[in-house]
Amino acid sequence: GEGASMALFQKRKEKFLKEGLFDQMRKKSLPFLPEVIGVITSESGAVFQDILHRLEERLPRKVILWSVPVQGQDSAQKVVEAINGFNSFGSHQKAKKPDLLIVARGGGSLEDLWSFNEEIVVRAVADSKIPVISAIGHETDTTLIDYVSDKRAPTPTAAAEMAVPEKKQLIEALEIAITNKALRQEFGRNAKNSYESNFSSSIVFNKFNELVKIIKKNNQT
Repeated sequence: GEGASMALFQKRKEKFLKEGLFDQMRKKSLPFLPEVIGVITSESGAVFQDILHRLEERLPRKVILWSVPVQGQDSAQKVVEAINGFNSFGSHQKAKKPDLLIVARGGGSLEDLWSFNEEIVVRAVADSKIPVISAIGHETDTTLIDYVSDKRAPTPTAAAEMAVPEKKQLIEALEIAITNKALRQEFGRNAKNSYESNFSSSIVFNKFNELVKIIKKNNQT
């Protein structure tokens, strides 16, 4: 019953807590502007479309879906295979390894969400070299991977918002950066107007990504 499941949940939570899997020092920072985002969820539900729609509104990125059953007997193993599979990109696959992973599903009962309380899933998230956002259920739902993931989103849509900044925020960052003399010399005095008026241009967008890297580097020094 649900009482036994909650008791097991607490037992596992205490076990992982003692191991240090939930320590803040273990958590990885999310990339500022991921080029590729890997999404682990069911292809048949509304969750994936919600994530895609929100990303499209904020800042379109390349998204790779690894479809998995999000509940049921095989669900936990399939989620683990997806996490490990994305981490192996670049060695066995030609596709670029994602810069960020989102593990997501819609709301449900404790039993529905149980795959994300399984030990193999918790350890796969903990061992992932790629930062992971967990987005399981609704704001009131909590699973064990929420504690071990690098960021917990209250909803799948919120995970998309955490994953990328808005275009407006990037333009504002650009406006600030262009005031820097070194950047002004590198990209030209009219760069600000050029980016704002031609943001959809692939050439400009590539230069914009290059500029963001310079901004990040400057902020780290």
